[in-house]
Amino acid sequence: MASQSSDASFPHPKASSHPSSTLGIPEKASSGIDIEVGAPANETDNPEDLGKLGYKQEFHRNLSLFSVFSISFSLLGLLPSVATTMTYNLGYVGSPGLVWGWIIAIALVECVALSMAELCSSMPTSGGLYYAAAVLAPKGWGPFASWVTGWSNYLGQLIGGPSINYSTASMLLGAVSVARPSYTPSNYQLFLVTLLITAINAFIASLPTKLIARFNSVSTYLNTLFLFITIIVILAFAGKNHGFNETHAVWGDITNYTDWPDGFAVIMSFCGAIWTMSGYDAPFHMSEETANASVNAPRGIVLTATIGGLMGWVMQLVIAYTMVDQNTVVHTDSSMWATYLSQVMSQKAAIAIISLTVVSSFIMGQGNAIACSRIAYSYARDGVLPFSGTFAKVNSKTKTPVNAVLLDFSFHVCVLLLIFAGGVTIDAVFSVTAIGAFVAFTTPICMRVFFKDNNFRPGPWNLGKFSRVIGALACFFVALMIPVLCFPTVKKPAPVDMNWTCLVFGGPMTLIILWYVVSARKWFKGPRTSTDNTYIVEGVEPVRSSSASVSTKK
Repeated sequence: MASQSSDASFPHPKASSHPSSTLGIPEKASSGIDIEVGAPANETDNPEDLGKLGYKQEFHRNLSLFSVFSISFSLLGLLPSVATTMTYNLGYVGSPGLVWGWIIAIALVECVALSMAELCSSMPTSGGLYYAAAVLAPKGWGPFASWVTGWSNYLGQLIGGPSINYSTASMLLGAVSVARPSYTPSNYQLFLVTLLITAINAFIASLPTKLIARFNSVSTYLNTLFLFITIIVILAFAGKNHGFNETHAVWGDITNYTDWPDGFAVIMSFCGAIWTMSGYDAPFHMSEETANASVNAPRGIVLTATIGGLMGWVMQLVIAYTMVDQNTVVHTDSSMWATYLSQVMSQKAAIAIISLTVVSSFIMGQGNAIACSRIAYSYARDGVLPFSGTFAKVNSKTKTPVNAVLLDFSFHVCVLLLIFAGGVTIDAVFSVTAIGAFVAFTTPICMRVFFKDNNFRPGPWNLGKFSRVIGALACFFVALMIPVLCFPTVKKPAPVDMNWTCLVFGGPMTLIILWYVVSARKWFKGPRTSTDNTYIVEGVEPVRSSSASVSTKK
């Protein structure tokens, strides 16, 4: 298995090659107290190691490299993600968007993943990017950087859950439509099925970490198996029925389905990869439950991005070479995936593949529920959320943040009520997921790359001399893609054609920033420590009590 590859497969110099990491050279804060980042790998199973970052060890570290990779890989959900993002790559420029458009985008996404993994190795906490932003920000800006990064990440994850589950329910009911063409799902049926899926995911996310690890290990095998079954079935039917498309047409025939120039339309096709690869940060948020976290968690990030990107590309190639009627698929009134499958294979085979896609989509939603609840827990632990004292509690029986899971579930139910407002409204809300994730991904990376006087000390997994170069490429790519994610496909869009991402993401983030300016800046000083250790970072507020309780700021 690729997830069990040797150490030589990754940038993993020994800690001794980085004296600052091994010796724990601290950065001085105005309080005169120090905190250590970049802990040696052999200490990451030790509660004292997490204490150096300011937190008590409250979870059981039952997740191995394969377990944490399994959760992250499940969250990618390659089969359903490829199925639902055909709108962006195929729907913008035709088959070139599937093949070389995808691989270019994935290469740049890999830069983001590598830079994130380096931060994870240095600061393996559940707060993840939010904690790293506070540490790496210029002096005096730590709390604000942490606030924006944290809420952007959490907002993307919060919306991602109901978005995935809604897609699962839509595909499930869509399979019924394939078998019974006269059947059209109603909004209340969509709502109830999505609600049931969301409730099951919340239950799984509340289980003990050992059970979660086992479930996701099986899920990874199933995800991979389903993907290969789908590829084999498609190739078998295509070879038997109509053959394969010519290479020059697949790679070179750009069909621009947008109102924009070809070059810009190709860049817009990168959105397919962006949407698919927006969940590989999960190992960062699961690091406090991961054994040898400063090595295994970053490896999990890189494994997910690399294997997910390459396997996704193989799937894209298969679709491109077996497409029967591209224009019919692009202009269909139903699912592009279902229309494509019905062209390539028999009705029964198409229903079977759609069923596999539904199961993979369910697994993806379950991965989101786990990651999102750990983000909520870490923010509540730092006093960010209302009633933080309640949501920061770890269940004494399961040793998992059950209250945080229930908080996310409640929010998901509220979002799902928008199903009754119509397709335009719910699609607009769901558009937040990718842009929220990538804004959070690159904010601490940007500060790591462009601000020299920050508190970064490399952990045992690091990029060495290539760190800033790779980080700069990551920042450039995301800075390019954030505006692109907000573009509609037509120059004069009607409401149904409009891309509402800028409004739906920009509106809440504006309110969140105003909240900080008016109120939060007075009490939020960054990630709040829960131990009485002697280390602190600029932008991180100390708590000089050994109590693990979290006070709530009104």
